[in-house]
Amino acid sequence: MQHTNESHRIEYKEKLTDSLEKEVVAFLNSYEGGNIYIGIKSDGQTLGVLEPDEIQLKIKDKLKHNISPSCLGLFEVILEQKEKKDIIKIIVASGRETPYYIKKHGMSPKGCFIRVGSSSEPMNEAMIEDLFAKRVRNSLSKIRSHRQDLSFEQLKIYYEEKGLKLNDKFASNLELLTEDGHYNYVAYLLADSNGTSIKVAKYVGEDKIDLIENNEYGYCSLIKATHKVLDKLDIENKTAAKITYKERIEQPLWNKVALREAVINAIVHNDYTTEIPPVFEIYNDRIEITSSGGLSTIKNTDDFFEGYSKPINRELMRIYKDLEMVEHLGSGLDRILKTYGKESFYISRNFMKNIFYKIDGGVNGGVNGGVNGGVNELFHYIKSNPNLKANEMSKNLNVALRTIQRWLKQLKEEEKIEFRGAPKTGGYFAK
Repeated sequence: MQHTNESHRIEYKEKLTDSLEKEVVAFLNSYEGGNIYIGIKSDGQTLGVLEPDEIQLKIKDKLKHNISPSCLGLFEVILEQKEKKDIIKIIVASGRETPYYIKKHGMSPKGCFIRVGSSSEPMNEAMIEDLFAKRVRNSLSKIRSHRQDLSFEQLKIYYEEKGLKLNDKFASNLELLTEDGHYNYVAYLLADSNGTSIKVAKYVGEDKIDLIENNEYGYCSLIKATHKVLDKLDIENKTAAKITYKERIEQPLWNKVALREAVINAIVHNDYTTEIPPVFEIYNDRIEITSSGGLSTIKNTDDFFEGYSKPINRELMRIYKDLEMVEHLGSGLDRILKTYGKESFYISRNFMKNIFYKIDGGVNGGVNGGVNGGVNELFHYIKSNPNLKANEMSKNLNVALRTIQRWLKQLKEEEKIEFRGAPKTGGYFAK
């Protein structure tokens, strides 16, 4: 069986060699990241690997110790089978602290590489200096916690539940310390006691007028808070029934897999440097999940929806992966898009929001959930913001103009909205 050819995102290696770090560094420095396969020839022929467990350990060890800045949380090593042969896939995400380099060669053309076509090429001095000047330095691991009296009993319990033991050096191993040895902001978020609280609010209707529940899950380890939010939303995600002439169909109000992924994505990828935690709001017709970040962190929505993984908080990502709360890098987004589509995402400069509508009492969800959800959201937006044109809505909601025009057409056909005034000065109003 032949595989797709090598490309700017795919690299094949017959076996593990000393050039692995070079390929990984090149993908870390590229804005898309990429995948490296061990056990496949450059022409795509599958050879397989012997002793795959030992090779996986060697790979993890090489990448942990031979690349700087730390790339823990930015790569994943997976054992796969092709043609009944074991091969190893290394998923490499794009890093935020470029330029990454091979430690022994330092930040020089011998140590810094970038992906050019299907090969990894050395960077020149000018490119290295430019990337270093733009390097993102406000990583959570570099921000000192304002509290240093931290304990981690809850975190230790979660690790023990997965058969993992945290030893005396766990704070260093999990990158919970700043370079000068103090607890950092990641440690603060994961500590037994902190000032971060995640809100889950519930409203009677379709707006914020009548609040019936306001739960705060926090002031504890972010892992514990995540479990509490998931448990609460699981209770709220009641099963709805629809009787047809043939059968009784039962389905939750929201797709369970997509909802879980959206919750964890919001918590793991939240921009905590703003000190604004994620918020979860349950309305009569929908659930809204809002996290801090938006375009200020993801930069490009097209790349985001293509699934190019660029973790905002790689240290948190690594710990959530250890605890099996996230799967492969970038896979959570696919699960959300598969069910609710791009229309369920609203991305502004500083925030990202997922809006999942209840469709037919939870039945007939799927992709239509995202489309109909977008139409419903646009209707509510027009009610709150009358007299806007399609291009203004497109810009304000960060949704493609064609999509807005399609939704407006549907709302007009349903006689929910109307255009008032002259073409140049008028706008849309809810009826």
